[in-house]
Amino acid sequence: MTTVLIADDQPLQRLGFRMLLESQDDMTVVGEAPGGSEAVRLTAELHPDVVLMDVRMPGLDGIEATRRIVSAGDRTRVLILTTFDLDEYAYAGLRAGASGFLVKDALPEELLSGVRAVASGDAVVAPSLTRRLLDTYARHLPKPEEPIAPALTDPRLSPLTDREREILTVIGKGWTNTEIAARLHLAESTVKTHVGRILAKSGSRDRIQAVILAYDTKLVEPS
Repeated sequence: MTTVLIADDQPLQRLGFRMLLESQDDMTVVGEAPGGSEAVRLTAELHPDVVLMDVRMPGLDGIEATRRIVSAGDRTRVLILTTFDLDEYAYAGLRAGASGFLVKDALPEELLSGVRAVASGDAVVAPSLTRRLLDTYARHLPKPEEPIAPALTDPRLSPLTDREREILTVIGKGWTNTEIAARLHLAESTVKTHVGRILAKSGSRDRIQAVILAYDTKLVEPS
């Protein structure tokens, strides 16, 4: 059973999310928060698997609430939902440690699959944002004062095998496990095993953090 906390300042929006989530046999809503501060407090009390986090809320906003929840080191993962399809929200939310980002006009099945993906340790980003989000992230990287060392010398990559570096590179390009399996002629179960090892060896919290790692280490360059 996946436990979910809903953080949104609109009562009708919270009700709609609750009705959708609780229509599923594998999900239950353990609490609701009308603001960011309450979301942080209830997460510490209830330890939900997933927090559905609105961005614009009175007082503490969803980005800062996400940062505090993630920094607490709990197992809870955050899926950001917002009405506003804007890059800066997605960029800030993912940098704060969110495991996913969807706009509120997503289809019900997209929201449900997003919750399941985030709860299982995967990550999800609205398809309309994926490519330009990654490029936006890359443009925000600080420009080094000295030449960049080759990516393979980065200590986060040194534990990876050649195949794992190859898969990390295509993860950074936004490929799904199915696409990786088809294009690299691997079984999808083998891809999942490689992805799990990449996350563990590199210390990445989830797939989104692995994407950020691929950009940080210049395995992937903005298009």
